[in-house]
Amino acid sequence: MFELADPWILLALPLPLLAMRLLGAAQMAGGAIKVPDRIGGALLAAGRGRGGVTGLQMRQGLLWAIWALMLLAVSGPRDLAPVSALKVTGRDLAIVLDLSGSMVRDDFHLDDRQITRLEAVTTVGADFARRRGGDRVALIVFGSEAYYASPFTFDVEAIARRIEGATIGISGRATNISDGLGLAVKRMAESAAASRVVILLSDGVNNAGATNPRGVAELAAGMGIRVHTIALGPKDLSTAELGERGVVDAATLRAISDISGGESFRVRTTDDLAAVAQALDQLEATDSDGLAAEVFRDYWMWPATFAVCLSLWLGWRELT
Repeated sequence: MFELADPWILLALPLPLLAMRLLGAAQMAGGAIKVPDRIGGALLAAGRGRGGVTGLQMRQGLLWAIWALMLLAVSGPRDLAPVSALKVTGRDLAIVLDLSGSMVRDDFHLDDRQITRLEAVTTVGADFARRRGGDRVALIVFGSEAYYASPFTFDVEAIARRIEGATIGISGRATNISDGLGLAVKRMAESAAASRVVILLSDGVNNAGATNPRGVAELAAGMGIRVHTIALGPKDLSTAELGERGVVDAATLRAISDISGGESFRVRTTDDLAAVAQALDQLEATDSDGLAAEVFRDYWMWPATFAVCLSLWLGWRELT
């Protein structure tokens, strides 16, 4: 519905007329010069040639139009634009992503081609993030150290792009699960969200940091934070040969989720990873009523532009 943001501004419309009536006598007072009749007649003829009374009326009409248009622009003409309400779940969700050196291993397949673990995670993870509309999502990456890659935001598209742009080695090549999970818990400590959830993905064994991952999980449980874990990789530490590299400590990740009241998932293929994303969608559903919002489409620029054009035309007319 069309409306004015500040309609009271239009009360100033008769202000120039009021000023003319109050100040007119003072403005008319002034000096005069006597000229010969012949010169005075020529000046009057020149004035009539430029339009005389008709030209003066047109000029006054233009000035009134410019004044009215400027007042209309300042009063803020606008219309309520139809927008779809944003679904808000009241959930803070932190995605904690392993970017250690082992993520470079190309033991996954997608669309009949061999890809690295990182490619598999970024492809499925970005799609998962885009489906989190209504959640406040953050991204934390870890290797030797943990970093806050993106703060909590409702802009899930921005989170998805950050996941797609993830690079191995940016946070070191070791696997510091404790610090990655600990940073997520720390960021959620002061959150007032009704639900706080961490999704932790790792493809290795905790081999950096001074904290035990189970201890961090106990801290998360005490704060009411659920941690869902995803163990990524074809081989488990419990069944791999001694000293074998590129294996995942699925037992520790499972313990983290059990302690915190979350779910644990085992991923060996890209199909498994896609299935996990769907399962998490069901565990942390985003269906909810949206918050009503009023978004206005402004139209002040149209009367303002018209007023400027009339002013320029009037100025050009006065000079010619």
